[in-house]
Amino acid sequence: MIHLSFILLYLIILIGIGFYKAGKIKTQSDFSVAGRSLTPWVLVGTMLATWMGTGSILGNAGKTYETGMAALILPLGSILGIIILTKIAGKVRSFEKYTVPEILGDRFGSGARLLSVIALVIAYMVIVSYQYNAGGAVLQTVLTNDQGISLISAETGTIIAAIFIIAYTMLAGLVSVAYTDVANGIIILLSFIIAIPIFLFEAGGFTGMAESFANMGKDSHMNFWGVYSFLDIINFCLPPFLLIMGDANMYQRFFASKTAEGAKYATKVLIGAVALAELMIIFAAWVASSMIPEAEVGKYVLIYASHKFLPTFLGAIMMTTIVGIIISTADSFLLVPATTLMRDIYLNYINPNANEKKIVLLSRVLVLILGIVAYIVSLGFAKSAGFFERALYAYTIYGAAITPSLVAALFWKGATKAGAIASILTGTITTLIWKESSFIQGFIPEVIYLNMDEVLPAITLSVLSLIVVSLFTKKN
Repeated sequence: MIHLSFILLYLIILIGIGFYKAGKIKTQSDFSVAGRSLTPWVLVGTMLATWMGTGSILGNAGKTYETGMAALILPLGSILGIIILTKIAGKVRSFEKYTVPEILGDRFGSGARLLSVIALVIAYMVIVSYQYNAGGAVLQTVLTNDQGISLISAETGTIIAAIFIIAYTMLAGLVSVAYTDVANGIIILLSFIIAIPIFLFEAGGFTGMAESFANMGKDSHMNFWGVYSFLDIINFCLPPFLLIMGDANMYQRFFASKTAEGAKYATKVLIGAVALAELMIIFAAWVASSMIPEAEVGKYVLIYASHKFLPTFLGAIMMTTIVGIIISTADSFLLVPATTLMRDIYLNYINPNANEKKIVLLSRVLVLILGIVAYIVSLGFAKSAGFFERALYAYTIYGAAITPSLVAALFWKGATKAGAIASILTGTITTLIWKESSFIQGFIPEVIYLNMDEVLPAITLSVLSLIVVSLFTKKN
């Protein structure tokens, strides 16, 4: 019950902060980009907590349970993406925008803007959906009796998580999320620094881990090389690389920065913070997985290990932090499409002269509607895919559809409206149909098709469409 008490206390504090900040929300700028008031260190905290969501805590950790030490290569894509993002951050902040589609609209027109809104909403609804499922998994784990039987089902836990996430996001938007993210980011780093030595001791060190993996028939879990093929590395690392370079969440943080220089500095610091956090998460999951032979439990390796192997107080802090990271990521990925629909659809096509009070109210209504849509999506995905697979799929939809045109809008003067539209359409459609359309299997060798995820064909065709169509439609 201590774990549950810590989590409940944390949630009560969050709601309190939400109500306090809600009274200060007067404009869309306050709700969507925190009044453009965030300092570099607050930016680092909120960007770290946003990125370190279920994709890391459950997705990468779950993949580590399946494959072992080789999973330490998984953060490569996101780290390389952030390195490139340092060259983009200052320029993005200087635009004084609210959303990524606004940048595309200014550069490529209303068609590209509308298509990017569609791709963004699809991708972000998938991402929010598995945050709900992750929150449900945490609640199911902590609400167990002495016999190890959960008092609630995963479905009930998911509903509870969805209700809280939607309500918290509706209260104060980014201004409440950003500052709690700073605390979450610090606590998650400190928690893993303390927890990893404890996990290693419980596992009997590397020798004990090797023996345990051998008894499970998982000798390869002690190997870094030879576990993933080159195509596996592309499938696993390219989606987060593409997402983070064009992630509307990151760009929203840039828009919320006080200055362009502050955004650029925060992104540089973020490189080390993400590398440290991601590697510690995977290392902790690798060590803990040697003590968890049950595959069903292994899907939630860090949640289970925090509850089972850590001292009660530290385990409660770790579980609470995991909940905080899940909520932070879900809030951010829920807030961005609501802001996008408000700025790029309602204010652009329906009511350009809406006053600030109405904009804030409708933004909250959009959060509610999108939150319900994300819950419906979570029901469809609940049994069909794991957290890792869903994360890669969502990253690919966004990264292949939007990132090429967004980078071109910032750095390639030769890109045209037709090229951007072709790129967004090609990236989105290729991702959606790659594994669903039988005609693709007819002309792709089976050995390649079965081992190649959507990301490589989607980004290849997206970039080719952007370049080729731009060259053919470019005016002298």
